[in-house]
Amino acid sequence: MDIILIQDVDNLGAKNEVVKVRNGYARNFLIPRQLAVECNSSNKAQLEERLKQVRKKEEKMLAEINSVIAKLKEAPLKLGAKTGTSGKIFGSVTSLQISRAIREQRGYEIDRRKISIADEVKEIGTYKAVIEFGAGQSTEVEFEVVGE
Repeated sequence: MDIILIQDVDNLGAKNEVVKVRNGYARNFLIPRQLAVECNSSNKAQLEERLKQVRKKEEKMLAEINSVIAKLKEAPLKLGAKTGTSGKIFGSVTSLQISRAIREQRGYEIDRRKISIADEVKEIGTYKAVIEFGAGQSTEVEFEVVGE
């Protein structure tokens, strides 16, 4: 029997997937627990419509991510830090400070957990950080640490 999964089912398939299972498993387990529906013409049409909406949403999200990436790459971010006489920073620059700088200078709210800095920032200079947006999208952002 062919069924359309409504939710992810372990060892069977993912949501919105058409799967062939035995009749008893579908009628006694999957359908009563609302994990799947029978694969008939009306349910297939609903599935196609759901998949079309998911694709539209993903395209919109990718376009938005690309516009954010373009805005972030325009110019390096400026981060102020307290420094000693030799140009060394008291402490170090963290992803939280980069997140705040992006919010203040570019107007985008980016979670600090999505930002990773390649090496420790302990001196004044220009550095790079990587921002992971998900869906295979990431960008490298330059930031400049200046003394306050």
